[in-house]
Amino acid sequence: MGLLEGRVVIVTGGGRGLGRSHCLELARQGAMVVVNDLGLSLHGESEDGSVSPAEEVVSEIEAAGGAAVVDGTSVTDWDGMAALVERTVEMFGDLHAVVNNAGFIRDRMLVSMTEQDFDAVVAVHLKGTAALTRHACAYWRDQSKLGRKVTGRVVMTTSGAGLFGNVGQANYGSAKGAIATLAGLVALEMQRYGVTANAVSPIAATRMLASIGRSGAGGEAWDPLDPANASPVVAWLCSEESGWLSGSVLRVDGNTVRRVRGWTVEGGYKSTSGEALTTEELGLGIRKLFGAAPLGLAGA
Repeated sequence: MGLLEGRVVIVTGGGRGLGRSHCLELARQGAMVVVNDLGLSLHGESEDGSVSPAEEVVSEIEAAGGAAVVDGTSVTDWDGMAALVERTVEMFGDLHAVVNNAGFIRDRMLVSMTEQDFDAVVAVHLKGTAALTRHACAYWRDQSKLGRKVTGRVVMTTSGAGLFGNVGQANYGSAKGAIATLAGLVALEMQRYGVTANAVSPIAATRMLASIGRSGAGGEAWDPLDPANASPVVAWLCSEESGWLSGSVLRVDGNTVRRVRGWTVEGGYKSTSGEALTTEELGLGIRKLFGAAPLGLAGA
């Protein structure tokens, strides 16, 4: 019996890279998997091919004795995601988890970025994550109100660009940062209904990572940048066992998983008058807050 025996999971962007690895691991753990993928290029463009990446993943799962189906709905289609949730429940009888992984990049410096570049990337990453999550959560809320036991799990995909920043990825990084925040918000809103929401930040040799100059080790028995390294974490987050954890971001680097803490408030400068801050005092006050030397003493 696998960790996810009998559970039903939707994975977006499940045809390649991280998504493919997640689908295979989820199925290996006993889940019935809906492999959602449009088969687009790294930059979100249509690709020709007689067999889609999602179909290849489903075939691989079925060959190993698992259960999976293909879905080609765009994650940016709000109503389409509602229909996907409905179809999944009709087909498998329930839905237990969603893994939001779909995405592509169009990297440029912000001053060279077009409106289309910005909107397209934000739409697939942020809106796509919100759309599927929204409709899955609506289903689980309704089930909870009917008195049924709910163990819903939402897994979102953030990245180092969203958590720490990266030059040339204002669109992608902004969306990924927002996704990390969204996980916390969904966790707060859905706690009463038996639903958790967490985000993973994998370091892996996907098409996206290769585009910024990093690739897998190659030739080693175990590759620290193999996308499959993050998949056991995703599978665990989809399980009933993980129900105590929600609103967290987990950074997966090779064989190590780390907790990422969000914004923290440190130190403070209080007005000298005890009333509202004034611009006259902030020049020195903010320098004190950051531990910077006062003007004129920088070289002291």
